[in-house]
Amino acid sequence: MEFLQFERRYSPATLKAYKGDLNGLFVQLTQAGFQGRLADVTAEHLKGWVAEIYAQTSSRTRARKLSAVRSFFRFLHREGLVPRNVGDEVMSPKLPKGAPRGLQVDDVFSLLEGDRADDPIARRDIAMLELLYGSGLRAAELVGLELLRLDLPGRSVRVIGKGNKERTVPFGAKAEAALAAWLEVRPQLAATDEAAVFVSKRGGQLSDRGLRRRLHRRALEVALGRRVTPHMMRHSFATHLLDGGADLRAIQELLGHASLSTTQRYTAVSVAHLRAVYDSSHPLGED
Repeated sequence: MEFLQFERRYSPATLKAYKGDLNGLFVQLTQAGFQGRLADVTAEHLKGWVAEIYAQTSSRTRARKLSAVRSFFRFLHREGLVPRNVGDEVMSPKLPKGAPRGLQVDDVFSLLEGDRADDPIARRDIAMLELLYGSGLRAAELVGLELLRLDLPGRSVRVIGKGNKERTVPFGAKAEAALAAWLEVRPQLAATDEAAVFVSKRGGQLSDRGLRRRLHRRALEVALGRRVTPHMMRHSFATHLLDGGADLRAIQELLGHASLSTTQRYTAVSVAHLRAVYDSSHPLGED
């Protein structure tokens, strides 16, 4: 875990997930009667573990758990503690190719412009939503954003993304106004030594769970009729940029994707949107 934290620079959320995945494997091996050393673990042991968790997990969850196990045994092999990485001998589950889910532009506007009380919490929530949609930040990047990394006059933020990589992301005039309104009243809630831009009622940094809860509540307030997550706002940011003609490379930089192939998933969303427009508007489209 120290290797992943300090050398690989994994996020706290990823570290927690990996640790839970490995603990789950050790518990299953113990319950199955395994009493050997780590070097004695075989691919068959891992396949038995996958079979044990199959009914309770999705293919994506199993793929993540296997990734954690492969990473663990890769480390052990590098340190000379096991003869090989047995995780590489277990096939990953086939993952669905579903396109990222986003919101329609009108739905986003409903979240941002619906009726709201003008109190500190409301100002904070709108500022968070404006920045989520205006910059496409991950949930962890938003709640971890510090005041020193916010350039309000320059309309940009410097965020620490996956792999501890820093990037600068711009935002628009509406996000600037919402952030300015929130910062005016932030001292009413924030502890004097709190560096985070977004704080809870208790004065400390708002948690990822708190962000999700507030976003869900906002969706209920404007009767959106569906559950909304921070990642959906990020997907909407990318999809709407692509629909507006933005270059994939630029979107890759804004999102902080290490690989362009990850960003290319959004082309499927854009093509689906174009197909819907064609079918509803063209004489040869579907009735």
